Amino acid sequence: MYNYTVNPFLARLADPRPIILDGATGTELERRGADTSTPIWSAMALLDAPEIVEQVHRDYLDAGAEVIITNTFRTHRCNLEKLGMGDEAARLTTLAVTIAQKAVRASGKRAWVAGSMAPLEDSYSTAKPSSRQEYLRAHTEMARNLAAAGVDLLLIETMKDIVEAEAAAQAAGETGLPFGVSFICKPDGNLLSGESIAAAVKAVEPHGPAFLGINCTPAPTLQVALKELRSATRLPIAVYANLGHTEDYQTWGETEAAQPAVYCRFAEHWIEFGAHLVGGCCGTRPEHIEAMAHAVAA
Repeated sequence: MYNYTVNPFLARLADPRPIILDGATGTELERRGADTSTPIWSAMALLDAPEIVEQVHRDYLDAGAEVIITNTFRTHRCNLEKLGMGDEAARLTTLAVTIAQKAVRASGKRAWVAGSMAPLEDSYSTAKPSSRQEYLRAHTEMARNLAAAGVDLLLIETMKDIVEAEAAAQAAGETGLPFGVSFICKPDGNLLSGESIAAAVKAVEPHGPAFLGINCTPAPTLQVALKELRSATRLPIAVYANLGHTEDYQTWGETEAAQPAVYCRFAEHWIEFGAHLVGGCCGTRPEHIEAMAHAVAA
């Protein structure tokens, strides 16, 4: 177990000042011309356009982000196997971490690199869930790859059901690194699976997360889930929302949160309702992070 006095990230987490996370990586890479059309989505940019990945990280740092999330959303072995690249999992995960670390060094700023541990299937997939054993095996490999590459913390994100979230939390906890678990929620405040946030918290907290969160959820409706999470845990809370709405989880429609000033107002409300770490998910750009950073510093 880490001690606040010796672990820099946990010491920062204990500081009452809000922590600014970065914004979207995948949609920003696509906007800048990277190919995200393959089954491994943003991970292809690690091979085809590493300089763009680094610049995205750098732009978020310059905007005020204190935490950079690695471009490892699709570097699980099972994701890469769809292109016959399963054995490249460790190499591509390490490459993503190295690029993020390089961006932090080049910025000259104090920031932490969070290793992204994403769901094995698409975030909105309705495919039959895997077994807990399969989840644990896959997430253990990812957690170990990220830890070996030297991340400062692990971020289990966009978790849509309790079984996978709990298995990933066990895998992360076994590395000894600080980690957080973030859930994707419906407008009614439940996980995408329909399970309650309270039940999800009860399942993952025994593994010792440093914080819990909500992400990949539309900014205008996220507060419902945030209230549920705040009442279910005393841990610090992270919030990073989408700019679009996905009520049918198949189509994307932009909301008023696409405007940085509007998104910033949502973020200020999230902080008022107990969020300690705030950033952006799908669609957000450096401008959104900059607006939040300025508001928090004011």
